[in-house]
Formats: sequence, structure tokens, C-alpha cells
Amino acid sequence: MKKHNFSAGPSILPAAVMEKAATAVKELDGIGLSLIEISHRSKEFIAIMDKAQALALELTGLAGKGYQALFLQGGASTQFLMAAANLMKTKAGYINTGAWSDKAIKEAKRYGEVIEIASSKDKNFNYIPKGNEIPAGLDYLHITTNNTIFGTQFHALPKTAAPLIADMSSDIFSRTFDYSSFDLFYAGAQKNMGPAGTTLVILKESLLAQMNEEVPSMLSYAVHADKGSMFNTPPVFAVYTSMLTLEWLKEQGGITAIEKHNQAKAKLVYDEIDRNSAFEGFAAKEDRSFMNATFNLAEGVDGSKFDEMWNAADISGLKGHRSVGGYRASIYNALSLESAQQLVDVMQQFEKTL
Repeated sequence: MKKHNFSAGPSILPAAVMEKAATAVKELDGIGLSLIEISHRSKEFIAIMDKAQALALELTGLAGKGYQALFLQGGASTQFLMAAANLMKTKAGYINTGAWSDKAIKEAKRYGEVIEIASSKDKNFNYIPKGNEIPAGLDYLHITTNNTIFGTQFHALPKTAAPLIADMSSDIFSRTFDYSSFDLFYAGAQKNMGPAGTTLVILKESLLAQMNEEVPSMLSYAVHADKGSMFNTPPVFAVYTSMLTLEWLKEQGGITAIEKHNQAKAKLVYDEIDRNSAFEGFAAKEDRSFMNATFNLAEGVDGSKFDEMWNAADISGLKGHRSVGGYRASIYNALSLESAQQLVDVMQQFEKTL
């Protein structure tokens, strides 16, 4: 029986996507070859890549607006380095909201001055800093829109005259945005889009002319854009499965529809966290993430019985990150309302044992 998968990533994918991907591994579209043994230069895979890129732009409302979608490798961790290598001239601003922001800042310091505009480190990153004064003269401003570890999320974007760059690895395609507010954003596939192995980068085409030229080819957005994400052999399976997931998302009604679904799941889980005497939420209520609900045991409550109960209920991936402890329910796009209800039921049953 399929478990209720609350893993923070790699995470749950739609069942229909899994079935189609599994079939394609055996044979792709009746061509007599597996997806993972065809040439990335074949007409079949070129069509897959073209469709994946087109869907990414369509779903974000950026088709025909001067943006380009790239499917690259190396995860968001490579993007921490790549964004700075291409865009940093002298100094850039970063809003530090957790571990992934910290890593991005570390890499950016290799290329110039990093100004930490604001940080929520003082409270173990359980909130999003507000009222930030963004200085003039920045090459770009970088944010992490959703913080998987701490369960916080930007619900309003900072206002800046500098190009806005975002790591959207854990909430891309999950909620409506004016995506044109971003000059560049990126996301590892393994949360809401596909399996680990590919990273989506969407950037303004006009930005390409402003980028640093002395960048190694594998780290150059201009090189990858010029080659249509085919500068080197792309991760064929990850791109194909991402394409299937974007098709599935479009069939659900796109981002507007999935946002309502995600809000319903998040409300169900957070309402129980707030009601249940056995638990307390970690993130500040106004900054809570719709993707990752973090919570701890109330003071004096022994969680060993709860751990037994959720494991027995076929719930997987609920343990919180070591830097926060407690629990983390990741409620990405493909997680069903029924799975969220299963978690709530177990939380209620546990409270009755106290």
C-alpha cells in the first residue's frame, strides 16, 4: 500500500506521472527504445525538452514575455554559485531566512561583496524579516521564497530596484505569483516538479547581455541558453518526468487551482497544530509556509507514542530537521487532502492518550 509521503524532498509525485514515467523507462511512446537509452539529440527527446520548457513558461504566465526556461544540473546548490558568478559585478544583497540562504551567501562571497539586508537568525529563522530597507547600487537582491527546514515563506515580495533573484526550490508552481517580478528564479525539481537530477532556471532574456563573460562554460547561463539546455547531456529521465508533472499540473487547472488545494491542506494541518494541546507550531503564524508545516511537542509531552502511531498509520517522512527538531509535514502539490487528514486524525488520537 502506498504510504502517506510527507517527505521534504525528494518528495511525492502524482501517481499518474509515476505510471507514465515507469512505462517510458521500459519503452518511450512505442519507439522500441527506453527513455533512458535514447539520444538526447534525438527528435523524441528534443520534443520533450521543448515541451517542458514551454510548459514552465506557460504555467508561470511568462510565455511570450521575454523569458527563457533552462533545465540544468547540479541542483539549487550549483545555482547558489552560478547566480553570483554570472551576475555579481561588485556587490549583491541577500535576505537570510535559513540554511539555504546561508549556503547561497557563502558561495556569493567568492565573487564580490555580500550585504546581508536582513536576517531572522536571532530566532532560529522562525520568521521572515519585515520592513527591509534595500540599499541602492546592488547588482541583484536574492531571496529564498520558502524555507523547508524552518517552515517559513515569503507572502509578499520585497520591493527593490535591483534585479530580483529567487531560490524557489520548495514552492515553485505551488501558488500564484506575478512571476515577472523576478529577473531570475530557480528550483531543484525534487519538491514540486520531478525527481532529483534537474534544476529549472527561468530568466529574463535581456539579463543575458548583462552577465559576466569570464565564466566557465558549465556555469554560464548564456552558454546554456544558447544551446537550449543541451550544452552537455541533460538528465533525460528527470526532464521527462518534470514535463509529465507540468502536464499534470496544467490538467488540474494550473497554479491557481493547485494553490486552492494547497491552502486547504495547509489550513487543515495548521488548524490542528493550533488546536491540539500536544503540539505547538514552530514558525511565526504570519509567515507560515503552505508547503512545510513545522511543529514541536508541547512542553512535557513525550513523543514516543506519537512516533509509533504515525508510523503505524503508514505516514512517512514526518521527522523534523535536526536544527529544529519535532516534526515537519511537507504538503507539496501532489499530496492529497486525504493524506493531510490522515495526519490530523493521528494527532487527534495521540492527544487522547495524554
